[in-house]
Amino acid sequence: MSKAAEIDLASVSKIYGNTTAVDAISLKIPAGSYCCLLGPSGCGKTSTLRMIAGHESISIGDVRLGNTVVTDLPPAKRGTAMMFQSYALFPHLNLIDNVAFSLKMAGVPADVRRAKALDMLKLMQMEAYATRRPAQLSGGQQQRVALARALITDPEALLLDEPLSALDPFLKIRMRAELKKLQKSLGITFVHVTHSQEEAMALADIIVVMSDGRIEQAATPREVFERPASAFVARFMGDHNVLSGKATGSSNGLVTLEVVGGGVFSASGSPREPGSTVDIGIRTDHVKLGESPVKGLGFTGLVSNIEYRGATVKLSIDGAGIEDFTAIVDDRSFFATPVSVGQAVPLHWDASDAIVLGNLDS
Repeated sequence: MSKAAEIDLASVSKIYGNTTAVDAISLKIPAGSYCCLLGPSGCGKTSTLRMIAGHESISIGDVRLGNTVVTDLPPAKRGTAMMFQSYALFPHLNLIDNVAFSLKMAGVPADVRRAKALDMLKLMQMEAYATRRPAQLSGGQQQRVALARALITDPEALLLDEPLSALDPFLKIRMRAELKKLQKSLGITFVHVTHSQEEAMALADIIVVMSDGRIEQAATPREVFERPASAFVARFMGDHNVLSGKATGSSNGLVTLEVVGGGVFSASGSPREPGSTVDIGIRTDHVKLGESPVKGLGFTGLVSNIEYRGATVKLSIDGAGIEDFTAIVDDRSFFATPVSVGQAVPLHWDASDAIVLGNLDS
C-alpha cells in the first residue's frame, strides 16, 4: 500500500448561495491515523469529507494531501478513495468486476486487474463469493466489497461516509472492529463520517466534533470525553450534565455560579468575571448518591425517571433549579440502597468532576 498521507485543511469553507455549510475550518489529520468527523445532521461533516475527496468544490481555502495541494484536482488524481454510504455497487456485475471497475477505467489489462481484485476480496475474506452479484450478499458482505473496491487503487487516505449506518446493531459492532483492524494493518489514513458518539469513541485516534459548519473540538476520544471544549460537545457526547448560570466569584481554582432556579455550584476552572455567563460540565458517571461534604458540589432533588441498563442504572433528577440532571450509578450500589421515582435524593460529586466549559475568549 502507498505511504499514508497527512491531510491538512486550511480555512476551508463551503457556501451554497446564502448558506454556509462549512465555515472556515482548519484541521490537520496526522498520517496513518483514524479520524472521525462527528456531529448531528447538517453540521457540515459530509460536506467536509466530500471536499477532501474532490466530490464537492471548495468555496474558500485549500486542502493538502501530504505535500500536494489537491484543492483543484479531480477525485482520481488526489490519492484518496471514497466509500459511499449506499455502497453504490453495480448490480449487474459480479464481485470481481465490481472491485476491479476503477482499474478497468484506468486501462489496466483484464488479467492484471482481475488478479488484484481477487487479492482485495481475499483481504476482505470474500474470495469465496467472487462470482456472485451484490444482490446475493448480506449488508455486511456488501460493505466488505465496497471497501475492497475503494482500496484497490492503493489510496493514501480512505474516506468513509457513514459506512455502518445501514447495518444492524450486532453487525455494526463487528464491522467496527474489522475497520479498526484493517486501518492498522494497511497503515493508511482513514477519515470516517458518523453521527454516532459510540462509533467515534470506539474507532478514532482523533475525534473532530462539528456543529453548524465549525469545529467545536478536535482531540483524542479520551480528551473529548473527559474534557469537552464547549457546552455543545458536553451535551452532544452525553457524558456530562451541563449547567448554565452567572459567575458569582472565583477562589482556589474554583469558579462559583448561580443557575436561574437559584442553585449555587462550583467547578474547576480559570477565574471568571462576576455576572458573566458560565457553563459547567459534571460527569454523569461520577455523580454519587448522598450528602455533599462541600457546598456547591451537590444538591437534593426528586427522582423523575429510572432506567436499568444492566451494569449501570441511569437516574434523572430535578432540583435546585435544574431539570433532568443525570446520574449513572453502578448496579451494585443502586440495588444496595435503591430509590424510586418521586423520592427525594441527595447527590454529590468531587470538585475534579465539575469543570468550566469553553475558553475565556469563547
